[in-house]
Amino acid sequence: MTAPIRVLLVDDHALLRAGFRTILDTQPDIAVVGEASTGAEAVTQAPALRPDVITMDVQMPDMDGIEATRRLVADPSVGAAIAIVTTFDRDDYLYQALEAGASGFLLKNAGAEDLISAVRALAAGDGMLAPEVTRRVLTRFAGATPEAGAAPARAVAKAPATAVLAEPLTEREAEVLTLLADARSNAEIARALFIGEATVKTHVSRILQKLGARDRVQAVVLAHRIGLA
Repeated sequence: MTAPIRVLLVDDHALLRAGFRTILDTQPDIAVVGEASTGAEAVTQAPALRPDVITMDVQMPDMDGIEATRRLVADPSVGAAIAIVTTFDRDDYLYQALEAGASGFLLKNAGAEDLISAVRALAAGDGMLAPEVTRRVLTRFAGATPEAGAAPARAVAKAPATAVLAEPLTEREAEVLTLLADARSNAEIARALFIGEATVKTHVSRILQKLGARDRVQAVVLAHRIGLA
């Protein structure tokens, strides 16, 4: 049998953690291996628990979820994909979370199936941004004018618009990148191109390497900035 997806729940509300645990532990392929009530606790617990996925609140005492995400991503002993789960649909939280290294962004009013799907997607190496969220990210970072009154955001992608790839993308990699920019999962890309998911993962890894991108979202932003998507 395949080992279950190991999840660490991080939120300062015990009732919410209990609800998430109840939802996730009903799934045979998911196991909640720990809980933390602050970002500092998450940073301490994660290396020992070795979760595959961490659900991370933003507003918490001691250390907020953005800073905790930044520290966990920088820790080579962790390696977990992090999903920001917050009550607030705020652009500044979204952009700062992605810059810190989060792999997804989910609102707490999402349904149980959305939470389950998000955990599975992150564990499989897929991003967890809904298409409308992806469009907001691209609007901000791909050169479009932000909406009036929008909070300033720190850049997700550091590469300038004039960046040049050290090695050009192959035709197939360009096709995969186009589908990534459309917020497609690995499974959806595989179906669209009539190739296996393992092959998609290989192409995505090569794309990230060639772009010098940390993750799929940053790869799409960079691709727009240098005219590849």
